[in-house]
Parts: sequence; C-alpha cells; structure tokens
Amino acid sequence: MSAHASFSARLLAWYDRHGRRDLPWQHARTPYRVWVAEIMLQQTQVAAVVPYFQRFLRRFPDLAALAAAPADDVLQAWAGLGYYARARNLQRAAQIAVAEHGGALPAELPALLELPGIGRSTAAAVLAQAHGQRHAILDGNVKRVLARYGAVDGWPGAPAVARALWSLSESLLPQERLADYTQAIMDLGATLCTARKPQCARCPVQDGCAAHRAGRTADFPAARPRRQRPLRQAQLLLVQDAAGRLLLERRPPAGIWGGLWCLPLAQADEDAAAFLRGAYGLHAQAGEALPTIAHAFTHFDLHLRPLRLHVREPAGLAEQAPARWIDLAADALPGLPAPVARLLQQLAGKAGAAPPQGMAPATTRPRRKAVSSPST
Repeated sequence: MSAHASFSARLLAWYDRHGRRDLPWQHARTPYRVWVAEIMLQQTQVAAVVPYFQRFLRRFPDLAALAAAPADDVLQAWAGLGYYARARNLQRAAQIAVAEHGGALPAELPALLELPGIGRSTAAAVLAQAHGQRHAILDGNVKRVLARYGAVDGWPGAPAVARALWSLSESLLPQERLADYTQAIMDLGATLCTARKPQCARCPVQDGCAAHRAGRTADFPAARPRRQRPLRQAQLLLVQDAAGRLLLERRPPAGIWGGLWCLPLAQADEDAAAFLRGAYGLHAQAGEALPTIAHAFTHFDLHLRPLRLHVREPAGLAEQAPARWIDLAADALPGLPAPVARLLQQLAGKAGAAPPQGMAPATTRPRRKAVSSPST
C-alpha cells in the first residue's frame, strides 16, 4: 500500500472508531444542510454552530424558504455568529439557486463556485459530503493537518504555500467513502491535530507525519506575518425619545455589521447632537457617557463609547428608513450586532426589566476572538 493510500485508510479506520457521526447536518446529509453547516463553520467551532444550525433549519428548512424570507429574518437568525456577509451571501445564493437551478444547489463544481459566498473548499465539502464526489478540501483544520503531515513551510495564506497544500490534499484522496473521508480529516484537525498541544500519540497517521518524525509539530503551519492591528473608535448613541423608545438605524450593506440594525454610530470626535440633526433632523441633548466597549474584528480593534441622548421634541421616525424607534419592553428586536445586543440586555437588567423580546441570552453566544471582518 502506498503512503498516500495508507493515509486515507488509516484515517478512515480511525474515523469509524472515533469520528463525529452524529452531527445534525449529517442526518440527513442533503446538499442544503451540508452547505448551511459549512458556511456557519467558517470561523466558528462546531459546538457553537450546532444550536444555531438547528434553529436556522427550523426557520428555513429548505432553499425555497431561505430564498423567500425577509432579509431581516435571516440576519436575525444569524445574529451572534458574526461575519454577517456569510448570511447575506447565503440568502443570495439560495435565491439564485431557486431562480436559475431549479430550486437546488448545483451538483457540479464550476456552477457551485459561481454562487456568492462559496469558495473552492466549501464547494468541495458540499459535493463530497452530499454527493460523494471526489474533491479535496482545505479548511483551517485541514491546512494544519497537511502542513504538519508534509512539513510544508510557510504561512498557508501565501499563494505558493496554498498551492502546495492543495496539491497534497488532492494526492491523499481515497477512491471511495469521500463523504466520510472529508469529515474524518476535518475531525482529525479539530480533535487531535490541534493548534496547541497536538495529541500525536493518538494520531492514526503519525508514522507518516514529517513534522512529528522531526519533532517539529509546533513549527507547522507557520504563523501569519504579524502586522500592527489598527484601533478605530466611534460613539454608540443611545437616543431616547419622550416615550422612552430607542432609535435604531440599519447599517449600510457594505462595512461593519452590514445590513443589521444598530444603535447609531458617530465618529469619535463628532458632535453627537449635530450628527443626529444632520442625519435624522432630531434635536437631542447629550446625557451620560457609559463605559467603553472593546470589540475585536478580524483586521482591527474597535472601541465604542456609548452615549445617552434625549430627544427634546416629538420625533416622527416610525416610518422613516433607514431608522426606526424601538420599544425595548414591547417590541421584538431585529438582528443586532452582538455587542449592541449585550449592551441593551445589560441596560434592561439594570432597569429591572425583562430582556427585550427577540434578544437571546448572552450565554448562548459563541465566544470568538474575531467576530467579523471589515467587509461584513
């Protein structure tokens, strides 16, 4: 048996004994369910994804339901997972599939890659797991496994390193059981070949692993070259009218928290009252400043300084887009960025009120260092 055949055979034997075979998207392993799971699993761990996946599928059980849903409903169901461009692309891809592919995801790699939000590894994972097609994947866990197995030098995000990892991934593919193999290699990276303290003694492919043989597992994969993370600052405006309602605005499609509803954001050095007059014709008086909220994005850090403001006169914004007044005690909330939802929940708790309708408890949110990227 060749070294490459031995890799897949040993990995599949290990998967049969120790692999994860009870994940909700494996029963049934339909293209839609696998696809939704793969998109959710980008930048998010399995344990955090499972409850989101189950709620999402109850709300949008198939492509047609997702395609036809209001965008606000999709974003609300996604709120807390971060990287909100994933949710927008998910719905747009569903709409294209309904309009152009007979209500199903394409079963061919080139056509699947044309849908928004679907890259090479995601498309391959869908086709391998849902259709048993022979395609290699290269998600974060698999990059780590292969970088160590082949002692592939360099940061996996560099084009030359990525090409080498893709070549190795394709060379290790078995001829059969592609769905199980795809899950197995992801499981290996998630459970044994972890970033820190890999459990090499339990690894089914340790004999062929170049990094293990050389005692250099800590050297692979190479870390991304360090860059200074910029710090951005903004004001988060808690604008309250005479009836006690808070002002929410819809974020633009591009930029942070695109498409979500949010408390108004003003520049750090901007006069908040002047901003509200210019943006919404509101005359407000600034009140107390609340403690700064530190929030990490993929490529920068954001410090938000919450500031209370009170509108001096009746404000007729009920029907004005892209803003609306919300009664925290009575209204169901739309999809909100996680730090904004947490702030409103904290304020409701201090006031002795029940959490606003539609607001998930803070303990249900997955904890991640990076919640979004500048383009989401």
